[in-house]
Amino acid sequence: MQEVKLIGRSPALTVALSGEIDSGNAGEMYDTVMDVYRAEPSDVVFDCKELQFIDSTTLGTFVKLFKHVRSDGYAMKFVGMRERLKKLFVICKLDTIMEIEP
Repeated sequence: MQEVKLIGRSPALTVALSGEIDSGNAGEMYDTVMDVYRAEPSDVVFDCKELQFIDSTTLGTFVKLFKHVRSDGYAMKFVGMRERLKKLFVICKLDTIMEIEP
């Protein structure tokens, strides 16, 4: 099960992710985030403290979100990501283009 929850809009769109996001629900997560983002574009922060699992589809979804946000001149970052999830970003070298804070 996954949960995507908007937790703030000032100064950035902050979205809390929890549970598991995989090929079965990554599209739903994308749609939810993009709907809110399109209404009022801004920087995007993903709070990942409660995120337990992601797969390669989810990584691709984050890249897709990143491209939209970046093309609009905004930034996207992740905070509170568990070390084992961060390793996936490092292995794919996504940590070189996306900001990941402890």
